[in-house]
Amino acid sequence: MNFEEYKAVIKPFLSEKRYHHSICVSEAAVELAKKYGADPLKAQTAGILHDIMKDIPPEQQLEKMKQYGIKLTEIELAAPKLWHAILGTEYIKKELHIEDTEILNAVRYHTTGRKNMTSLERVLFMADFISADRDYPGVEELRQAAQKDMDTALLEGLSYTIADLANNKKPIHPDTLEAYNQIALIMKDK
Repeated sequence: MNFEEYKAVIKPFLSEKRYHHSICVSEAAVELAKKYGADPLKAQTAGILHDIMKDIPPEQQLEKMKQYGIKLTEIELAAPKLWHAILGTEYIKKELHIEDTEILNAVRYHTTGRKNMTSLERVLFMADFISADRDYPGVEELRQAAQKDMDTALLEGLSYTIADLANNKKPIHPDTLEAYNQIALIMKDK
């Protein structure tokens, strides 16, 4: 399938706002991929598909995960905001027949990050934070950081995620903590 076909596939699943967000993330992912050495076509595909399951009601997400045999950890069960990434990965694998591990992992880890992220995973994680439709305090600084140094931007993005979850008394996924710790150690040596 090509980009236009993927846009047609996601449209019925998403609100107009989320559809626009997916296009913006795809564009940001292509730009970052070119800058940081990831495959732009894979970045475009992962970007357009990353939120395909985001607007499905939580009970339906759980039902679909059950159908696919997805087992959530205790922390994942307590964090419905993560479900769309887990379910979306299985959906695009089983229903859209995408078998490219890089694309699948980029979609899977776009909300949590993880230790040893690939270039494509890093690109999608940041593209989701800085896409043109995003408008939150600090987004401009994060966009500037992403243009200068990916590790700096990732550390800022992960810090934002961890602080937001902690401030709201929400569980923090171990993948997010491992990604943060790894990049914090890299930055210590820079």
